[in-house]
Amino acid sequence: MKQTGNRGEDLRARAQQVIPGGMYGHQSVSLLPDSFPQFFSRAKGARLWDVEGREYIDYLCGYGPNLFGYGFEPIDQAAFRQQMLGDVMTGPSPLIVELAEAFVSMISHADWAMFCKDGTDATTTAMVVARAHTGRKTILVARGAYHGSAPWCTPRPSGILAEDRAHVDYYEYNDIESLEGACRKHRGDVAAVFASPFRHDLLRDQTQPDPVFARAARRLCDEAEALLVLDDIRAGFRLARDSSWATLGVQPDLSTWGKCIANGYALSALLGSDVARKAASSVYVTGSFWFAAAAMAAGLETLRQIRDTDYLERISTIGARLREALHQQATNHGFGLRQTGPVQMPQILFEDDPDFRLGYTWTGECARHGAYLHPFHNMFLSAAHGPEELTLTLEATEAAFASLKLRRATLQPIPKLAGRLG
Repeated sequence: MKQTGNRGEDLRARAQQVIPGGMYGHQSVSLLPDSFPQFFSRAKGARLWDVEGREYIDYLCGYGPNLFGYGFEPIDQAAFRQQMLGDVMTGPSPLIVELAEAFVSMISHADWAMFCKDGTDATTTAMVVARAHTGRKTILVARGAYHGSAPWCTPRPSGILAEDRAHVDYYEYNDIESLEGACRKHRGDVAAVFASPFRHDLLRDQTQPDPVFARAARRLCDEAEALLVLDDIRAGFRLARDSSWATLGVQPDLSTWGKCIANGYALSALLGSDVARKAASSVYVTGSFWFAAAAMAAGLETLRQIRDTDYLERISTIGARLREALHQQATNHGFGLRQTGPVQMPQILFEDDPDFRLGYTWTGECARHGAYLHPFHNMFLSAAHGPEELTLTLEATEAAFASLKLRRATLQPIPKLAGRLG
């Protein structure tokens, strides 16, 4: 294969030969602007370096896992120490007990914990436990919500049979009548209602949960003797030091956790109340690497940092400053932004941009100037995003707004996105 001298382009060409589509899942950049790198050589704090050596202030945090920043030494050292003692062993290390105790002590609804590797593991295990507990089939989820990539919940239909989703039905998030209707439709057969802490769907504004809706979901599950499952994979510990609905006064029966609970090490969790303990004991779920000790050591140190530091307050402060500064920059250049959701997990879309050409071009320019922002997926801040990172980000976004203003009249629809936008 002929080499171009550009390592990133050469790697993409090589990947096309040996990886279906060149890359897959959320790590594919096939829908992103051409200025977005596919491969990275290293990461530290809130920064990434691509294989060409270009540096970026990163607002994806690995799509969420890095809460304290890449290469955060206290967490890495905890994992490395355990790695030298033993990681994947014939049985678990004592850390699994310590980690379960730590979660139960921190999460107000939790009486027990089970551990796995990624978010799909946790949500699918929650579904199985709910069915084991109730002896019923139907799972209710919000339309458009993401709960993983297993056949029952993947957002893409290729390779999926109707039977894979035969007992999954939908309601509209924040719509009590819609959820009531779904419960009536499946009266006597609802095993669980899945809910996200807030609506963080792709390609749309984020929506905060209506406390009245959250309380109604709890009430409807109680009336139906079904389990309420809070999918906290994406938002867990970025909104609160408890489950994300604890601030609303609503406690789920089960909650799923992942992404940032071990600051980049592969670990996810299913937490539950005593009501589902017997069912959780009855199901058979496992994985060769689910009991690996190094990630659990990282998880224990991550939980300690969550308990003992002001990480959440710092993330919230920087997120608020970023939101206000971007609003001012956009206004100065004649653009309107829709910045929705929690400031710790921003979604940034443009007004009057139905085909995303403004946001797509702007984030492409941001990447050229060293800020990695996403055109249609919610983003994540970490405790490593400090004043210096904010200053460099705003220099990049200012340059991107200036470029977008010059190019606005000549912008065309984005062919890459046409299929996703219908």
